[in-house]
Amino acid sequence: MDALMLDGNAVAGLLQEAFAVEMTTAVGTCASFGAAGPVGAVHVYRGAGTVLRCPHCDNTLAKIVKNDSPESPEPLVA
Repeated sequence: MDALMLDGNAVAGLLQEAFAVEMTTAVGTCASFGAAGPVGAVHVYRGAGTVLRCPHCDNTLAKIVKNDSPESPEPLVA
């Protein structure tokens, strides 16, 4: 694993904030590679936001930005 890379389990709390359910066991499919697997197995990179990438082809699966403003406390998932 790259020093800056985590697995999907590292953002379980953030995903639960966004989706209100446990997401690490949910199965997703990469639109580019076609591989299906649990969200907990994706590669996660943190910087100004959080990027979830396919562990097989590095395609971006989701981008999450958390706004700590009291007017908009929900994470934005794109």
